[in-house]
Amino acid sequence: MRQSFDETTDPSFGAKHLPRVRAKMAEQGLDGLLVPHEDEHQNEYLPPANERLAWLTGFTGSAGAGAVLTDRAAVFADGRYTVQVRAQVDPAQFEILSLENGGVAAWLERAPQGAVIGYDPRLHSPDALATLARAAAKAGAELKPVDPNPLDLAWADERPEQPAAPVVPHEDRYTGESSASKRARIGGAIRDAGAGAAVLTAPASIAWLFNIRGGDVIRTPLPLGQAVVRADGTARLFLDPRKVTNELPGWLGDAVTLEAPEALSAALDGLSGQSVLIDPGQSSAWYFDRLKAAGATVVRGADPCALPRACKNPVEIEGSRRAHIRDGAALTRFLHWVDTVAQRTLPSEREIAEALEGFREETGALKDLSFDTIAGAGPNGALPHYKPVGDKIRRIEKGSLLLVDGGGQYLDGTTDVTRTMAVGEPTADQRRMFTLVLKGHIAMAVVRFPEGTTGHQLDVLARLPMWMAGLDYDHGTGHGVGSYLGVHEGPQRIAKAVNAQPLLSGMILSNEPGYYREGHWGIRIETLQVVTPPEPIPGGERPMHGFEQLTLAPLDRRLIDVALLTADERAYVDGYHAEVLAKVGPLLDGEAKAWLEAQAAPLK
Repeated sequence: MRQSFDETTDPSFGAKHLPRVRAKMAEQGLDGLLVPHEDEHQNEYLPPANERLAWLTGFTGSAGAGAVLTDRAAVFADGRYTVQVRAQVDPAQFEILSLENGGVAAWLERAPQGAVIGYDPRLHSPDALATLARAAAKAGAELKPVDPNPLDLAWADERPEQPAAPVVPHEDRYTGESSASKRARIGGAIRDAGAGAAVLTAPASIAWLFNIRGGDVIRTPLPLGQAVVRADGTARLFLDPRKVTNELPGWLGDAVTLEAPEALSAALDGLSGQSVLIDPGQSSAWYFDRLKAAGATVVRGADPCALPRACKNPVEIEGSRRAHIRDGAALTRFLHWVDTVAQRTLPSEREIAEALEGFREETGALKDLSFDTIAGAGPNGALPHYKPVGDKIRRIEKGSLLLVDGGGQYLDGTTDVTRTMAVGEPTADQRRMFTLVLKGHIAMAVVRFPEGTTGHQLDVLARLPMWMAGLDYDHGTGHGVGSYLGVHEGPQRIAKAVNAQPLLSGMILSNEPGYYREGHWGIRIETLQVVTPPEPIPGGERPMHGFEQLTLAPLDRRLIDVALLTADERAYVDGYHAEVLAKVGPLLDGEAKAWLEAQAAPLK
């Protein structure tokens, strides 16, 4: 029986699967095994066939790791998944630990002296592996590459087949630039890096460079594959033949050779004597080992597609505007439903998530969600990345708050939006905290900043109103978003953590400050915004970038304490709501349109 995984994965997996993995470890002379969440493509979201950590432990979060010794095991998760990991993992089989404060490396420092701990070089980036190797050496243990992976051998016939979703053209009317033009640009970047070729393993880069999309990864239209791109713009693209549609060869053109994945090893060997660019943060250690063994000169550098992909062109930006208007109409219908029907029926979080997905499906343009919808009622809303899981699912209650975070994948853009709504009459305390979050959100929306500014430098603006009240939140303020690609995209971000990447025109980022009162409720306001080109400010001396708001959905005006807003902040809210009404209103009718008109009225 082949297995698939979702948020209800069985906590008994550990008791069933650990002995099988340990038996295969013993056959290879191993005392331990590292089990990262990441797969051969360093994906955040995985196809079922690559959910090794979920099969071993039961934990299905998008950030985690496992480690197995002969007499004990551990599973690691970050703060987003505190509740989920404890609901899904058997504590009698696994010690449940945090990825923060050293994570797996700190655990390895306490490994038994002389232990031989296996790792699959296809699943670890060389940068991450170097950190783990240092930690193991500190304990007197040894990391050893394994092939085949003992876990894969233990999984055996139960393992799902590798995905083979059709790979289809993504038309230039959505991309704004042909693949040939992109490959010429990337070829120039390869030459500038001092290389003759580049190896690409990130599915998002392959999708972007060749103007193709697939369905191998949940919630993200990615094709799994690899590519070797030469400085002259020609390329070899390695895809499972089952994915190749009839129109694909013609779409790619004569400068791109389609080959089966089995030909990849020989292709890397054929780069002997050449300088090859590859990203140590995106590609696994296996590629570096193979290139070195082949006699190639490895040039470590950033994926040459990452930054061009992040800077959206005018066609992509206009597509994102259209997608957000469409998505905003669906979201407004949902918010109207929450403010009317749900206030009477008090549905469960699962029913709320299904309702939002239904409104998005009614657009007729939804290809998929951009991630699993977060619907947190009351105390569950205080968990920033909570998902309705098992017996943790709650119904909304009068006097509390509902936090809903969701998004859609459309051919012309990817959306991600969070709104917090009152259930019943909000308290003065709830209104105060919502308004402090709103003040930080507004500060990030209206900021102007000079060229060279990073998201790290801007992050404090969203936090300042809360800092002045002795409060904070423990997640980043903004992540990059793709164009009908990943809802999480680098290299740009807005966060406390240092990030050297300046914000550039065309980058799309989220703006999502929040506040979370453990055991009670949570608040987050999230919109997507795009960096605008630098323009002069009257009376100023330097041109300044800014942000254009893309997300169009009303705020819950019942939660706004107008007395805490400045005149400029009130003007921003009124102007934003007027824009929502002007752009989304024409797509609505009846009660939903009348409701939006009332929500968009000027604050008093």
